Amino acid sequence: MQTLRQLIRGDELIVAPVALNPIMARLAEEAGFKAIYMSGGSLGWYMRTACKLPIVLDAGGGWGDPMHIQRTIALSEAAGFAAIEIEDQLLPRRVEHHVGIEHLVPTEFMVEKVKAAVAARTDPDFIIVARTNARRLHGLDEALRRGEAFKKAGADMVFVFTRNAEEMRTVGERVAPPLMTFAPADGFAEFPLKERDLAALGYRLAASSGTAFAAMVKAVRQSYECLAQGKIDPFIGKGNVEKEMKAAMATTGLDRLLEIERRTMKD
Repeated sequence: MQTLRQLIRGDELIVAPVALNPIMARLAEEAGFKAIYMSGGSLGWYMRTACKLPIVLDAGGGWGDPMHIQRTIALSEAAGFAAIEIEDQLLPRRVEHHVGIEHLVPTEFMVEKVKAAVAARTDPDFIIVARTNARRLHGLDEALRRGEAFKKAGADMVFVFTRNAEEMRTVGERVAPPLMTFAPADGFAEFPLKERDLAALGYRLAASSGTAFAAMVKAVRQSYECLAQGKIDPFIGKGNVEKEMKAAMATTGLDRLLEIERRTMKD
């Protein structure tokens, strides 16, 4: 299996769906994805034991100042992550970020965090992604200037956050590759830029940050409501729970565990 560094050296866009737990990681692997994304709204320290795909860790602001970044990198490498995404958010984080209001640190301070992350790295394959959310606060030009500064500071990959296709094109034309972005919420089917277009612009990683999470929440909410109201869940369908549980067990590798148990345990 290729490392994330090997993957981004290629000429294709690697789409990494969000995975919140080990079984989601295994399901993403079954679906054919080559990497997965652990979003900042989840914890996935044990996914490495269940899935061998490269995992990109969304670390928000990196959990501290340049001094603290050393420990952040050490723990992330020890946990087996392939990459860490650090953004120029003020710490402690403000929840207003989720409604489009940004609180950012100065460019110079973020540059020092990037340098500290690079210096703390011991695994040459571990990738440092520097992200800026400056576009929403200061406009695209300032975001581009920050992205260029982060690249100069040693970031392996730059993520200039925007969901606008034309702005993504501008980022690709301005900032040195490889680049990271978010995959469109509805996928690439109707998005103006397809995977090949983004790849040609220097993008090598597109994290699907919330689509699978939203699908999970909708499915689980409906399941709970139907159970509470004494109804059949139309999503899973009558009589299909056992079938889906068997499919989940196959994904978790239950057959392999049963084989070991039957071979080694005596009644």
